[in-house]
Amino acid sequence: VCHMQTDEEVLLPAPLSEQAASNPYVLGATPNDDGVDFVVNAPGASAVDLCLIDGEGADLHERRICMHDHLTGSWSAHISGLGPGQRYGYRVYGPWNPNEGLRYNPRKFLLDPYAKALATKAVLDDSLYAHKVGVHGLPTSANWEISELDSLPYAAIGVVADPNYQPVAPSPRISADQRVIYETHVVGLTKQLEAIPEDLRGTYAGMAHPAIIEHLTKLGVTTVELMPIHQFTNDTTLQAKGLSNYWGYNTIGYFAPHNAYAATQEPGAQVSEFKAMVKALHAANIEVILDVVYNHTAEGNHMGPTLSFRGIDNPSYYRLVDGDRKHYFDTTGTGNSLLMSSPQVLQLIMDSLRYWVTEMHVDGFRFDLASTLARQFAEVDRLSAFFDLIHQDPVVSQVKLIAEPWDVGADGYQVGGFPPLWSEWNGRYRDTVRDFWRGEFSSLPDFASRL
Repeated sequence: VCHMQTDEEVLLPAPLSEQAASNPYVLGATPNDDGVDFVVNAPGASAVDLCLIDGEGADLHERRICMHDHLTGSWSAHISGLGPGQRYGYRVYGPWNPNEGLRYNPRKFLLDPYAKALATKAVLDDSLYAHKVGVHGLPTSANWEISELDSLPYAAIGVVADPNYQPVAPSPRISADQRVIYETHVVGLTKQLEAIPEDLRGTYAGMAHPAIIEHLTKLGVTTVELMPIHQFTNDTTLQAKGLSNYWGYNTIGYFAPHNAYAATQEPGAQVSEFKAMVKALHAANIEVILDVVYNHTAEGNHMGPTLSFRGIDNPSYYRLVDGDRKHYFDTTGTGNSLLMSSPQVLQLIMDSLRYWVTEMHVDGFRFDLASTLARQFAEVDRLSAFFDLIHQDPVVSQVKLIAEPWDVGADGYQVGGFPPLWSEWNGRYRDTVRDFWRGEFSSLPDFASRL
């Protein structure tokens, strides 16, 4: 069923898997009694290989299993004898035609969009690009030739997570009139505090340390809003300069806690460590809200790397320019925008939100550049499918929902325009109050207007 492929065989899908997943509608890697079900949604693909990874460095080994096509867009395989800790990814086959938005290249090892944890992160290399590249990802020819380099040694690799560790402390459920939100960063808050053991600083375990909880309690904080902890990657421009992204607004994994913030680097351990952090904060009567970035991904613009979504089904995940499908419609200022009229994207977002509430026990979300999420078509629309899905969902509609109510597109500033259930950041009010507070000249008229 499984075999190694040589470089010469890389464009040929592996032999057919003997067994499909028990439920082809549950996306991701799901451990069960006798193995693991793997399911990925790739409706435009001609074939998909599941890639199982073992070994390290020069001894990295890959086994490929051709997945079953369920003719619904999903591909699946059940592999007996596997369990949590198994590293994996996909290779997806299909046409190469960037001018039409089709960027399939099976030489690229792809991260599962539903991976619950990552074993590695992507490291800058020419092999990460689906097209042949020169400097800074620029194509080497006008016709965008397909890359023949294998990206596995440099790619982000998913890991099957253990779903059984379930520490629970009831949510404090602080009322709006009592809520004091403290926006902070896992690393920034904990990295230099001497009361925390050095090996726990900058980690989820550090956030759960009694010294942090005492600090937050003394301040009167009821709700911690964590800046992005979804798995992110450094964009290629920063990596080329030897720099890294501190803030984390460059998501590549919407189900995975960022692995660099875990005190232990054992693959998959970041999941249980994050859950333990939430439990500790809840026990201290402190809510946990996540700053989430569902408006774009870390794959960047048309010259960016192929890490996951772009190689699995580019036209289904990203909003492409009408009449010029090689390029991306960008209202985020990051090179791409997710396609909010796509059933795949809407399912991904809703599945991710529900997962963080039901499995990771968070209390709500602050949505980065939320106006982009409302762009089902070109304009911001408070009646878009995204809001409909949020409002009818029995899980997500019950938690805290906070919009950063703008983006960089036309009519992107939407303070006051979000529907019921939503709170909003008010950027102009915030800036004006800050100016007035610090004595900025002639700030009183604006201050009065904001009130």
